[in-house]
Amino acid sequence: MSRRRMLASSAALGGTAWLLRGLARPDSAYATSPAPPGFPGGLDLYQGIYENWAGEIRTDALWTCAPRTAQEVLTVVNWAYAAGWTVRAQGHRHGWSPLTVADATPAAAQVILLDTTAHLTALSFASQDADGTAQVRAQAGASLEDLLAFAGGSGYGVTSAPAPGDLSVGGALAIGAHGTAVRAIGETRVAGHGYGSLSDLVTELTAVVWDTGANGYVLRTFGRADPDCGALLTHLGRAFVTEAVLRVGPDSNLRCVSRLDVPATELFAAPGASGSARTLAGFVDATGRAEAIWFAFTDKPWLKTWSVTPHRPFASREVTEPYNYPFSDSIPEPVARLAGDLVAGSWASAPLFGQVQYLLAKVALTGDITDVLLSGTLVRDILTGDVLTHLLAGGLRSDLWGASRNLLEYIRPTTLRETANGYAVLTGRADLQWVVSRFAAFYADLLATYAARGEFPVNGQVEIRVTGLEDPAVSGVPGARAPLLSALRPRPDRPDFDTAVWIDILSLPTTPALHRFYRDIERFLLTDVDGPRAAVRVEWSKGWAYTATAAWADPDVLGTVIPGTQRAGGGPGWDEAVATLDRLDPHRVFSNAFLDGLLR
Repeated sequence: MSRRRMLASSAALGGTAWLLRGLARPDSAYATSPAPPGFPGGLDLYQGIYENWAGEIRTDALWTCAPRTAQEVLTVVNWAYAAGWTVRAQGHRHGWSPLTVADATPAAAQVILLDTTAHLTALSFASQDADGTAQVRAQAGASLEDLLAFAGGSGYGVTSAPAPGDLSVGGALAIGAHGTAVRAIGETRVAGHGYGSLSDLVTELTAVVWDTGANGYVLRTFGRADPDCGALLTHLGRAFVTEAVLRVGPDSNLRCVSRLDVPATELFAAPGASGSARTLAGFVDATGRAEAIWFAFTDKPWLKTWSVTPHRPFASREVTEPYNYPFSDSIPEPVARLAGDLVAGSWASAPLFGQVQYLLAKVALTGDITDVLLSGTLVRDILTGDVLTHLLAGGLRSDLWGASRNLLEYIRPTTLRETANGYAVLTGRADLQWVVSRFAAFYADLLATYAARGEFPVNGQVEIRVTGLEDPAVSGVPGARAPLLSALRPRPDRPDFDTAVWIDILSLPTTPALHRFYRDIERFLLTDVDGPRAAVRVEWSKGWAYTATAAWADPDVLGTVIPGTQRAGGGPGWDEAVATLDRLDPHRVFSNAFLDGLLR
């Protein structure tokens, strides 16, 4: 099946088909080749296709091992070193960038994937401390869903987390995964909680590193104050972490309110232009936690705000499990057919698809069907009475309340698989609205320009989140090191930069003109936004370094711009991290050709 047909099938089946993609168990047809020469016996070894979230990276059947213990990881790594192979950690593959393997990696490649999610999933408390915090020991293959459930079961939680639960702890730390949260006006940080990435919560980690005395690779534990730890906290796949200890704090109940009544021209208005308090910066000031989802070719984003709310408000619906937006987890069949039509080549249907996605969310969240009834025949043919009845049957979801994890996790693996670019814009809190207004105005104009030419590169949505920066003190470890390669590492020369605006644009893979559109967005951010009021860095897990036809391909962005954004401002950072990772793995067992070119 071609990639385009697979995408169409994914849409039509609500994502179910892709849950099974690339799966190859030891007894499958893929496990028919002789094992690599000298591979250690007694290990769970098979061949499987590696395919990432959006299907843009898909390999031949590669040798894959599911180690049961950290010692088995070490055994495979030392075999690989002696045999001249490389080792790549494999989690849940919920990523976009080629940090693990490259697209079309052939079966003959001397690379072995280590699937951490099969067995290396243990969770335990390393400590539960008198200040109300705890330290959770998590093996690399444990999912974030399981981690937050384990912590929450004993009354602990985090301030923010990525929306998908199907991320491995090892993968999330490797790329500096984040949620959306800064301090609300008047809010005081609670011990064990932070506003940066998950990597900033680490107190210690264990990694496989080279030991000259042993003439081989060994397991070594690095405390957060260890000078080498900073490079391992966000290592981009250039290391292999087997487990980490993360500090968590007392859990908080959250209230999540969704609204779709604020026009984009108001929400993303230039500072002072609208005279309204209903700006993104205003909502962030009020609650500290906000996300804007702006469907293509629509004028009112889906705005979610989370606020710390100990007791359930009268109007709120209590939820006891995560994933509380079923309309986005598995889209209705008529909407899926429209997505399939897009992938099959009806790309000019993007405005209709954007409108349908907006109305789908509005009906499911608020129960208001007025806009559907006033829409044209095409919309009403998709959002039929049966579809609306189904949406309303589950109850309204615009005002939810519950334990933090039940509100922070809301994306299932069955959601529509889209590609995404990603950038973190570091700025001062006072300039948050300036950043989003500059981006929103350029994006809207660019989308209209493309549409006037008959091109519709975006059929998904813009997603905007806001976080703080890394603060090593959050770990509670004296002398803790910052994650050196984190997009949220503070700039020593700009202490006023205390906020990061995360910007992603999502669209179905293979959409014509998409890479060119992404390239135009990237150049705007790097040339017009980056400057005295903001600093732009790439989001490691997403798409960047665009040419007109490909992602992760612009040699200037890869070789000059990205290292420059990390070096800017001085202090330990890019060069120190690269040198440390090279020293801990001098034989480059944990690398690939893309990382070899990037991290230099």
